[in-house]
Amino acid sequence: MKTILVTGGYGLVGSAIRNISNNYDYKFIFLSSKDCDLTNYSSTLYTFTNYYPDYVIHLAACVGGLFKNMAYKVDMYEKNILINLNVLKVCHEIKVKKLISCLSTCIFPDKTSNNDTLKGLKINETMLHDGPPHTSNDAYAYAKRMLEVQSRAYREQFSDNFICIIPTNIYGPNDNFHLKDSHVIPALIHKCYLAKKENKPFIIAGSGTPLRQFIYSEDLAILILWTLENYHDKESIILSVPENDEKSINYVATCIAKEFNYENNMEFDTDKPDGQYKKTADNSKLMNLIKSFNFTPIEEGIAKTVYWFINNYNVCRK
Repeated sequence: MKTILVTGGYGLVGSAIRNISNNYDYKFIFLSSKDCDLTNYSSTLYTFTNYYPDYVIHLAACVGGLFKNMAYKVDMYEKNILINLNVLKVCHEIKVKKLISCLSTCIFPDKTSNNDTLKGLKINETMLHDGPPHTSNDAYAYAKRMLEVQSRAYREQFSDNFICIIPTNIYGPNDNFHLKDSHVIPALIHKCYLAKKENKPFIIAGSGTPLRQFIYSEDLAILILWTLENYHDKESIILSVPENDEKSINYVATCIAKEFNYENNMEFDTDKPDGQYKKTADNSKLMNLIKSFNFTPIEEGIAKTVYWFINNYNVCRK
């Protein structure tokens, strides 16, 4: 039986892979930061050589919300550079058959995502290095871009089978639900939970009009394993719901409020900025290859995530 080692194995996506792992004929090894310090080369080499995996799914990263990206730029850059440098170098040295590394759509150029989407165009895999990212997360974005550059360099110099995936906004059980340092869906779930508990309005920052593509974590887990087994291209691939599944922040917040039976006590703080209105990722490359995929409707995904959050409130990341 072949072995798959998953870094970041107890985070949002790693936990989703763990939940579906029994459906696949592999031996899975899930690493957490407690198991291995990936910023340290010796620690990374020692841990990986304990398992000699056939495949590696590299999910580990130093991540955070807007505040962390703006306040700790050196940490976001240096820690991610070190993690990626060590993981790829070790995967090359132990001759991993295939390495899949996880990027993010937030690392795409700011002007491309603004100007092109206004012209009706969509972000695709070829645009990754077309311009600078948004200044709010530029340190993180450049570190993650270098992961793509490093993967390509190993392919070109050594013919290593190193590729990158680019998911859109991920949500689901085992997420980080911190009020300030998490992404929009988990932050809104936590806010609504506390608002109802304290009998206060559920306040959503901004107008609620921006549109985003959200992918449920277990859907992404399935697509990552599909990529491992079936994707043979050398270029990165976007893993996302289609454009017609874009949802407004208003719609997402309303779905969350309904799960708490609190939709009649919502307020929008329009003094807060909205950010980019729309930054649509083009998933046509994926769909041309996979042909069809039953993405979890966001209403169902949010219901599952809220249920998990309530039942794991005392132990979840928040």
